[in-house]
Amino acid sequence: MDYQTLDNYRYAWFYKHQEMPVDDDDLLAIKPLAEKRANQLWLQLISKNANHPDLFAKDDWPEQQKTWVDSANWQVVWDKEDDFLPDEIDEHIHWEMNTVVYFCYHSDHIVETTWEIFSKYWKNFLFLDNGPILIGKRRKEVIQFFEDGSFKIGFKPDTI
Repeated sequence: MDYQTLDNYRYAWFYKHQEMPVDDDDLLAIKPLAEKRANQLWLQLISKNANHPDLFAKDDWPEQQKTWVDSANWQVVWDKEDDFLPDEIDEHIHWEMNTVVYFCYHSDHIVETTWEIFSKYWKNFLFLDNGPILIGKRRKEVIQFFEDGSFKIGFKPDTI
């Protein structure tokens, strides 16, 4: 099985938070990957060496300066009443709304959804903000978020 049910997902509260609930229909599009599948995807897309963003080595692409083209602050926007993404993300990402995206917290914790759902509920995904990486399926653009309220935007290399 590639997914675990949201009911069995230990972080389901991210999407059921009473102050920031995700619509029931949209919950169906938030799919936590089963641990085995998450590990496979992490190895393919993120790192063959590190299992968590805190452990990236200098040769992992997220640690390479050439990956990143800009940085900004997400916390300021997160604290606002509206749900709009930070402008820098809107300017960098031009994906179709049905683009499959992976929000990669660490090697055994990845959530699959669409760009539409992530864009709409991005604040929910950032309840864990210690280095997760957003990757679009078959897309080069990437974003990494940090607990200091900053994020980096850039381009993932073709191979890792």
